Amino acid sequence: AGNLTPAGVWGAGRPSDWADALEAARLVARTVGVELTARAGDLAPWHPGRCAELVVDGAVVGHAGELHPKVTAAMDLPARTVAFELDLDAVLAASPAEPIQVAPVSTFPLAKEDVALVVDASVPAADVHAAVVEGAGELAEEVRLFDVYAGDQLGEGKKSLAFALRLRAPDRTLTAEETAAVRKRIVKVAGQRVGAVLRA
Repeated sequence: AGNLTPAGVWGAGRPSDWADALEAARLVARTVGVELTARAGDLAPWHPGRCAELVVDGAVVGHAGELHPKVTAAMDLPARTVAFELDLDAVLAASPAEPIQVAPVSTFPLAKEDVALVVDASVPAADVHAAVVEGAGELAEEVRLFDVYAGDQLGEGKKSLAFALRLRAPDRTLTAEETAAVRKRIVKVAGQRVGAVLRA
């Protein structure tokens, strides 16, 4: 609950939301080498429509999202409190037996790129995210969904998903041409996998 980033001279703070709870759960799982898949869920004490099931190898291992207003009121918590739960035994059982090999930290500068893709409203955000990660390839340090938009500009039954990319090579500074090529590859792969098109 509360602001994830504080207010300051740079603007208003950003309150934490259900996506932050989901990302926190993913961070815990990634620590042991497990990737969680999220899909829509509906379970108390979470708010309907703001709850995600966390899945590993087809099995539900937890939930994340915004707590129901009745729960926050009963527990005397701030409005729009978010939380996650994970079955750590199940997550650890899904972790690889081999030790996780950590990539060396690159000393070369980071390149930032944003890409917004339009897909059918029925396409899960996790599927689009997976296509973006695949398209970005090894240069991607991070791929983060930061905006979901649906409106008249996109047409009936469409939504736009915007991703922030952090790109870096281990042995060189990326050129503008290389980052543009990553963007083109993302659009191509996402188009093939989920029917995405680049938002104009």
